[in-house]
Amino acid sequence: MSTLFRLTARLPLGFLQRMGGPLGWLAYWASPSYRRRMHDHVAQAGLAWPQARAAVASTGRMMAELPWLWSRPPEARFGALVQWQGEAHVEAALAAGRGLVLMTPHAGAFEVIAQAYAERFGHVQPMTALYRPARKAWLRDLVAGSRNRPGLLTAPATLSGVRQMIRALRNGGTIGLLPDQVPPEGMGVWAPFFGRPAYTMTLAARLVQQTGAAWLPVVCERLPDARGYVIRVDPPTEPMPGTPGAPPVDTSTDPNAVAIAAATLVNRAMERLILGLPGQYLWGYHRYKNPRQAEAASDAPQAGGNP
Repeated sequence: MSTLFRLTARLPLGFLQRMGGPLGWLAYWASPSYRRRMHDHVAQAGLAWPQARAAVASTGRMMAELPWLWSRPPEARFGALVQWQGEAHVEAALAAGRGLVLMTPHAGAFEVIAQAYAERFGHVQPMTALYRPARKAWLRDLVAGSRNRPGLLTAPATLSGVRQMIRALRNGGTIGLLPDQVPPEGMGVWAPFFGRPAYTMTLAARLVQQTGAAWLPVVCERLPDARGYVIRVDPPTEPMPGTPGAPPVDTSTDPNAVAIAAATLVNRAMERLILGLPGQYLWGYHRYKNPRQAEAASDAPQAGGNP
């Protein structure tokens, strides 16, 4: 399987993306539950189906381009394929030296962001990306290789990985997270996401609260016809609850009120990015599911620290 994956990676990016569109529609029609979930989530976000319909093909393109993206040699550069909008916000955060947490939803070509950051800013401060190793050995090796690049480090989804990220931030480094991913039980809080309670990780906010790091929502749009990608940085409009300058949160009735307020703020930031790119969000992701049991309680962060 790994040989086939690497052979596929040699195909042109444009061909892979064109092939991915029909594959996305095949998956859509082959699974009634997946199809129903997509429509339900689009409606939950207050959108009409035609506004998000392009996400069906976009999901297939995302999967099809992974061999090309993951198998790129470490010295390969994106060049003109990646454009940045709002990069001055990243530069300012790095210059401040307090650390930076980049948060992106499962939208567009989110796998591009870490590699593109490493290429553009890795010489200033490396990025540490949180990852959960794949279950299959051949895929685990491929994914690990894709993230073994200059300016790009990885942290496992364990307590030691969380400590690694905290150290990186206190040294002025950058962390990359997908905060719309459902965390294991005990490592998140229920917070509204498009008006419906969703179990939401608290790690993203806690990293900001504990280290004083800056945080920036960011999304990567896949341009049509293999013309590349645009990474857009969208600064938060409100301070993170539980940090200096943020309005106080009443915890008299709920000790988790600060965590819930912070998760709600992060969710709003993700909603804003998603609504700006509805045709490239993974609407089929089981966002509102109940959390799974933590796999290794002895090495997992306690409540409020999601891997």
